[in-house]
Amino acid sequence: MKLVIVDDSKIVRERLIDLLAEVDGVEIVGQAEDAPQAWQIIGARRPDAATIDIRMQEGNGLDLLADVKEKFPSMIAIVLTNYASAENRKKSLDRGADYFFDKSHDVSKLVSVIKVLSLSR
Repeated sequence: MKLVIVDDSKIVRERLIDLLAEVDGVEIVGQAEDAPQAWQIIGARRPDAATIDIRMQEGNGLDLLADVKEKFPSMIAIVLTNYASAENRKKSLDRGADYFFDKSHDVSKLVSVIKVLSLSR
Protein backbone atom coordinates (compact mmCIF):
# COMPACT_ATOMS: atom_id res chain seq x y z
CA MET A 1 0.00 0.00 0.00
CA LYS A 2 1.43 3.36 -1.04
CA LEU A 3 1.06 6.02 1.67
CA VAL A 4 1.66 9.79 1.84
CA ILE A 5 2.02 11.64 5.14
CA VAL A 6 0.82 15.25 5.31
CA ASP A 7 1.65 17.19 8.48
CA ASP A 8 3.26 20.56 9.12
CA SER A 9 5.38 19.14 11.94
CA LYS A 10 8.62 17.52 10.80
CA ILE A 11 8.80 15.64 14.12
CA VAL A 12 5.34 14.15 13.59
CA ARG A 13 6.13 13.18 10.00
CA GLU A 14 9.36 11.49 11.04
CA ARG A 15 7.65 9.63 13.89
CA LEU A 16 4.88 8.41 11.60
CA ILE A 17 7.41 7.30 9.00
CA ASP A 18 9.29 5.35 11.67
CA LEU A 19 6.09 3.69 12.92
CA LEU A 20 4.52 2.93 9.56
CA ALA A 21 7.64 1.92 7.64
CA GLU A 22 7.74 -1.20 9.81
CA VAL A 23 4.26 -2.29 8.71
CA ASP A 24 4.45 -5.07 6.12
CA GLY A 25 3.11 -3.98 2.77
CA VAL A 26 3.37 -0.24 3.44
CA GLU A 27 5.52 1.96 1.25
CA ILE A 28 5.83 5.62 2.26
CA VAL A 29 5.89 7.34 -1.15
CA GLY A 30 6.01 10.92 0.07
CA GLN A 31 5.63 13.43 2.83
CA ALA A 32 4.40 17.00 2.74
CA GLU A 33 4.41 19.88 5.19
CA ASP A 34 1.57 21.85 3.60
CA ALA A 35 -1.45 21.47 1.34
CA PRO A 36 0.16 22.65 -1.95
CA GLN A 37 3.07 20.27 -1.52
CA ALA A 38 0.68 17.46 -0.56
CA TRP A 39 -1.48 18.04 -3.64
CA GLN A 40 1.60 17.87 -5.87
CA ILE A 41 2.82 14.60 -4.29
CA ILE A 42 -0.62 12.97 -4.28
CA GLY A 43 -1.20 13.92 -7.92
CA ALA A 44 2.18 12.58 -9.01
CA ARG A 45 2.40 9.42 -6.90
CA ARG A 46 -1.27 8.40 -6.66
CA PRO A 47 -1.05 6.81 -3.20
CA ASP A 48 -3.57 4.31 -1.91
CA ALA A 49 -3.87 6.31 1.32
CA ALA A 50 -2.80 9.53 3.00
CA THR A 51 -2.68 10.81 6.55
CA ILE A 52 -3.77 14.46 6.55
CA ASP A 53 -3.41 17.04 9.32
CA ILE A 54 -6.17 19.65 9.56
CA ARG A 55 -4.08 22.71 10.38
CA MET A 56 -1.01 23.56 8.36
CA GLN A 57 0.89 26.78 7.82
CA GLU A 58 0.01 26.91 4.14
CA GLY A 59 -3.35 25.60 3.08
CA ASN A 60 -6.04 23.82 5.01
CA GLY A 61 -6.25 20.08 5.54
CA LEU A 62 -10.04 20.07 5.26
CA ASP A 63 -9.92 21.77 1.87
CA LEU A 64 -7.15 19.43 0.75
CA LEU A 65 -9.22 16.47 1.90
CA ALA A 66 -12.27 17.59 -0.08
CA ASP A 67 -10.22 18.25 -3.22
CA VAL A 68 -8.35 14.94 -3.02
CA LYS A 69 -11.50 12.89 -2.43
CA GLU A 70 -13.20 14.63 -5.36
CA LYS A 71 -10.36 13.83 -7.76
CA PHE A 72 -9.27 10.47 -6.26
CA PRO A 73 -12.37 9.08 -4.51
CA SER A 74 -10.85 5.65 -3.92
CA MET A 75 -7.87 7.02 -2.00
CA ILE A 76 -8.18 6.32 1.72
CA ALA A 77 -8.04 9.60 3.64
CA ILE A 78 -7.03 9.44 7.29
CA VAL A 79 -7.30 12.68 9.23
CA LEU A 80 -4.77 12.84 12.08
CA THR A 81 -5.02 16.02 14.12
CA ASN A 82 -4.46 17.67 17.49
CA TYR A 83 -7.80 19.44 16.95
CA ALA A 84 -10.06 16.44 17.40
CA SER A 85 -13.25 18.26 18.29
CA ALA A 86 -16.67 16.90 17.38
CA GLU A 87 -17.00 19.76 14.89
CA ASN A 88 -13.73 18.89 13.14
CA ARG A 89 -14.66 15.21 13.10
CA LYS A 90 -17.97 16.04 11.40
CA LYS A 91 -16.32 18.41 8.90
CA SER A 92 -13.69 15.79 8.07
CA LEU A 93 -16.21 13.00 7.56
CA ASP A 94 -18.46 15.30 5.52
CA ARG A 95 -15.51 16.07 3.22
CA GLY A 96 -14.74 12.40 2.69
CA ALA A 97 -12.41 11.28 5.47
CA ASP A 98 -12.44 7.53 5.88
CA TYR A 99 -10.92 7.74 9.38
CA PHE A 100 -10.43 10.49 11.97
CA PHE A 101 -7.83 10.18 14.73
CA ASP A 102 -6.54 12.37 17.56
CA LYS A 103 -2.72 12.67 17.47
CA SER A 104 -2.61 12.76 21.25
CA HIS A 105 -4.47 9.50 21.85
CA ASP A 106 -5.02 7.49 18.68
CA VAL A 107 -1.64 6.83 17.07
CA SER A 108 -1.79 3.14 17.98
CA LYS A 109 -5.25 2.98 16.38
CA LEU A 110 -3.81 4.60 13.25
CA VAL A 111 -1.07 1.97 13.05
CA SER A 112 -3.65 -0.81 13.51
CA VAL A 113 -5.83 0.59 10.72
CA ILE A 114 -2.83 0.90 8.39
CA LYS A 115 -1.91 -2.74 9.13
CA VAL A 116 -5.41 -3.92 8.24
CA LEU A 117 -5.57 -1.75 5.12
CA SER A 118 -2.18 -2.96 3.91
CA LEU A 119 -3.37 -6.56 4.13
CA SER A 120 -6.38 -5.80 1.95
CA ARG A 121 -4.35 -4.18 -0.85
